[in-house]
Amino acid sequence: MKVLLAGGAGYIGAHTAVALLDAGHEVVLLDNLGNTSAVVEQRIEQITGKKTPLVVGDAADDEIVEGAFTAHGPFDAIIHFAAHKAVGESTQKPLDYYANNLDSTFALLRVGLANGIRSFVFSSTGTVYSDPADLPFTEDATRNLVALSNPYSKTKLMNEVVLQDVQSVNPEVSITSLRYFNPVGAHESGLIGEDPQGIPNNLMPFVARVAVGRLEKIGIFGDDYDTPDGTGQRDYIHVVDLAEGHVAALEKAQPGFAVYNLGTGQPVSVLELIASFEKAIGRELPKEFQPRRPGDLAATYCDPAKAERELGWKARLTIDDMTRDVWNWQQKNPGGYEG
Repeated sequence: MKVLLAGGAGYIGAHTAVALLDAGHEVVLLDNLGNTSAVVEQRIEQITGKKTPLVVGDAADDEIVEGAFTAHGPFDAIIHFAAHKAVGESTQKPLDYYANNLDSTFALLRVGLANGIRSFVFSSTGTVYSDPADLPFTEDATRNLVALSNPYSKTKLMNEVVLQDVQSVNPEVSITSLRYFNPVGAHESGLIGEDPQGIPNNLMPFVARVAVGRLEKIGIFGDDYDTPDGTGQRDYIHVVDLAEGHVAALEKAQPGFAVYNLGTGQPVSVLELIASFEKAIGRELPKEFQPRRPGDLAATYCDPAKAERELGWKARLTIDDMTRDVWNWQQKNPGGYEG
């Protein structure tokens, strides 16, 4: 298949590009480079030996998307990663999140359907689940828009509603929504990895930057949760496993609307993740307990059985694999892609 990856130069997009190329598909990247670098295009070629054209522009702009189809199409499928994704930032900039995260879906669907795509894969999130009592979350767990605590999660759930409605009037098209939780890790080559701009919003890149001295210490938000060690538990998944999940979803897609959780199903606490990273680097890192953050849950993790059953996909890499590969990436790229 020939696939347009919107947000394809980003963290998950770049790893998915590698997985698609390794599986024999063709890939074109579309990215505004707002939270990544054009260097990614060359890094993907270094890993795979295959070229991935990069179209620089906004996936929320119909003309930009149309230009990608004109220059590099036709495409069989679109995979949509082109969303703003920081939960905390979304509470400060709700309009930016609603505009980008919805408009990018609209533009990609309008242009894609007009140009005959047969498949659309949407990068959703495990944060669409709204009732912690449902743990571990299955695909049918409670999703209540009003109960969601931040605009980021709400935009993802809104998008899923839009996608289901669009598929119902385009019955020949397959639309797949993939809900995942905490992607971490990096490609084993150390050539691509997570390189957020500014202070990282997520734990793993923050820990990695403390390890190389770019940040002073790790803040651990809350030590009194109802978990074995008092710190929050999350379903961390290696980004390479996650990328392979997107390939499986694309290759197994059938006409209709489908939803899958992609995760390990095994929650890991903040302290366990830090301990694994410290084992990878061979030393302790400075850390400090701080008050809980508003909206944080004690635990969030999924039941990934449906993806294994229907897609033949299962996460295979461990938390130690994840921290090892992040450290390899960080050592080789201490200043990120541009460092």
